[in-house]
Amino acid sequence: MINVFQPSLGVDEAEAVASVFTSNWLGHGQRTQEFESAFGEHLGVGAEHLMFISSATAGLFLAARLLDLGPGDDVVMPTISFVSAANAVADSGARPVFCDVDPHSLNPRVADVEQALTPRTRAVFLLHYGGHPGEVAAIAQLCRDRGVSLVEDAACAVASRSGGQACGTFGDIAMWSFDSMKTLVTGDGGMLYVRDAAMAERARYVAYHGLRRGSGFSSARVSGRWWELDVTEFGWRVLGNDVTAAIGCVQLAKLPSNIARRREVAQAYDRLLDGMAGVRLPPPLPERDENSHYFYWVQLDPAIRDQVAADLLDNDIYTTFRYPPLHKVPAYQSGGEFPDAEWAAESTLLLPMHQALTDSDVQQVCTTLSTSVTGRQAGDEARI
Repeated sequence: MINVFQPSLGVDEAEAVASVFTSNWLGHGQRTQEFESAFGEHLGVGAEHLMFISSATAGLFLAARLLDLGPGDDVVMPTISFVSAANAVADSGARPVFCDVDPHSLNPRVADVEQALTPRTRAVFLLHYGGHPGEVAAIAQLCRDRGVSLVEDAACAVASRSGGQACGTFGDIAMWSFDSMKTLVTGDGGMLYVRDAAMAERARYVAYHGLRRGSGFSSARVSGRWWELDVTEFGWRVLGNDVTAAIGCVQLAKLPSNIARRREVAQAYDRLLDGMAGVRLPPPLPERDENSHYFYWVQLDPAIRDQVAADLLDNDIYTTFRYPPLHKVPAYQSGGEFPDAEWAAESTLLLPMHQALTDSDVQQVCTTLSTSVTGRQAGDEARI
C-alpha cells in the first residue's frame, strides 16, 4: 500500500527514548525544555512563548480559554477546517461563524474573512491548508485593524513561511500538530505559541490544573508545605512529556531533509501531472513563501472524483480528502452559502505525500491516476 501519510522513524528516535528511560524521569522536564528551545530557534521566537502540549487540539481549547471566549462571542473560521477548531469554540460557549475559501488553494481569502466578521467577532481561527501559508499576512493585518484576535491553526504548517516569517507567528496564538501522521511526529503532541508574555505565563497554569506553583519535588526546596495547592483558575492537564519531546528533538533535526524530500515529491507530481487532461494541480506558491508540503492535492470533475479514489485504492494507493466542510457537519449546520468550499470539497483529492515515497511510488501514483481519470471520463461521455 502506498499511504497518503506516513511518518519516518528509526534508530535515532529509539535511542532518544531509551535515554529518557535511563534518566528515570518521563514527565514534563529537561527534554521538554530542550524541545521548546529548539523549536523556538526554528521559528525565530523565544522559548518562553512556547509550550509543548499533548496535541494541537489541546492548543485550540487552550486558545479559547486564554481569549476568554464565551456566550455572545463570534469566532470566524474557514468551513474547510478540522473539526477540533469548531469544537474548541463551541465548547467555550462562543459561536463558530464559517467563511468560504479559495476553491483551488482551499485557504480563506481576506475578503472571505472580512465578509464573515460580525459586531460580536472576538477572534479569527485561521488554518494553513496542507501547509500552504495562504493570505496570512493580510488576514493578520485585517484582524489588527478590527481589534480581533488571530489564532493560527498551524497544525499542517511546521515549516511554512510567508515573506520569510514563520507561519504561526503572525497572530496572537498558534499551535502545531506532531501527531503520528504529521511532517514532524512525536506520536501525539503539539506546540503552543502565545505572543503576549503574560498570557503565555497564564497558559502554563491552565495547561497544568491551574497550578501556579508545583506541588512536587521541584517545589520542596523553595517553599514550606510544598504539597499544598495554589489554584486560582481551573485548568486541565495537557502538557507534553519527556518521552515524546525526545522524539521531537530528533525529528526537528531531521525536518530540513524531510521537507526537502517532500518538496522533491511535489515537484515530481507537478512535472508528471502537468497537462494531464481533467486534472487540475494546486496553485503555485507566491514568491518568498515556503510550503511544508503536508498535502498534495489534485482537483477532478466532481462526477468522477470518488470513483477515481476507489480505482486508486483498488491499486493499493490510498488517497483521501481533508477537510469536509464544517457547515455540513450535523453539530454545526449553518444556513450560509459557501459555493467555493463546496465545489472544492467535491472535486479535491489528496495524493500520497510524505518523505518516504520513492520516485517509483510517485510514478505509479501518476500513472494509475491518469489511467483512472481517462477511463472514467470516457465512461461518462459514453453514458451521455
